[in-house]
Amino acid sequence: MTSSAADTHRCPHSKSAKGTWSRSSHARPPSIPQVPNYRLSMTIPDWLQAIQNYMKTLQYNHTGTQFFEIRKMRPLSGLMETAKEMTQESLPIKCLEAVILGIYLTNGQPSIERFPISFKTYFSGNYFHHIVLGIYCNGRYGSVGMSRRAELMDKPLTFRTLSGLVFDFEDSYKKYLHTVEKVKIGLYVPHEPHSFQPIEWKQLVLNVSKMLRADIRKELEKYSRDMRMKILKPASSHSPTQVRSWGKSLSPRRRPASPPRRLGRRDKSPALPEKKAVDLSTLNEVGYQIRIYPSSGGQQEGAVVLRSALSPVSSGGTAIIY
Repeated sequence: MTSSAADTHRCPHSKSAKGTWSRSSHARPPSIPQVPNYRLSMTIPDWLQAIQNYMKTLQYNHTGTQFFEIRKMRPLSGLMETAKEMTQESLPIKCLEAVILGIYLTNGQPSIERFPISFKTYFSGNYFHHIVLGIYCNGRYGSVGMSRRAELMDKPLTFRTLSGLVFDFEDSYKKYLHTVEKVKIGLYVPHEPHSFQPIEWKQLVLNVSKMLRADIRKELEKYSRDMRMKILKPASSHSPTQVRSWGKSLSPRRRPASPPRRLGRRDKSPALPEKKAVDLSTLNEVGYQIRIYPSSGGQQEGAVVLRSALSPVSSGGTAIIY
């Protein structure tokens, strides 16, 4: 065997092989993607593209295990802490995690309005759920997010209407033979990372599979106009929005009158009848009106018996005064 062949087939436990193994064990750790920083020279579309590129660098999570727990009812401050962990761990993410990360990275940009857009689709006997982060800025709509399909995550900030953005997603789903069943749109997420208010995920729910496109467009345009005017309130707020009907007032109704007081043990006797006008012609010399009733239970109800002032007029009755 030649020397070159001997070098090729050298025993892995030889001295030179050990040196090679020790050098490989000190290999550089994998690089961590750098979190993008906004610069004043950047335009909003460039900034959103930088955020999307950062998400793509993290890659989509195909493992089937979600690395970060996202509870939708948590306050915004708690979700922002989870997003900070994503930037520190640099692990693959899914669509819901990408929405939280997109909110975290766009905080502090008041010209950018963020809102969640959810899709429920049907394909081959199964239902699928997906969510992206809708973006509104300077009269244009777009989105950022993550998906297995490139057409189902980020959309450029070029759509003039919200319906145009939603219809573009629907057309993208058709390429993969998915039928969009429902679309859910939330409210604008506030730019307050320390807010204790949860995100409103589904303020508007459209059953698009049973609606015409004209009706869908009408509902979306009305909803987007209300969002821009900031007149919508979260459904989870303590003071829900009241809808006023024609000719009716929104002032609170008066409470019904309290029920009549129940009679106590001392008040169970029936009320006395109203007093009648006294006929002066029947008065006696003392000034009392005296009537005689038989003592066999014929006494009228409510009469007062005069026990000491008058004596019985006859042996068969009792003197009674009203």
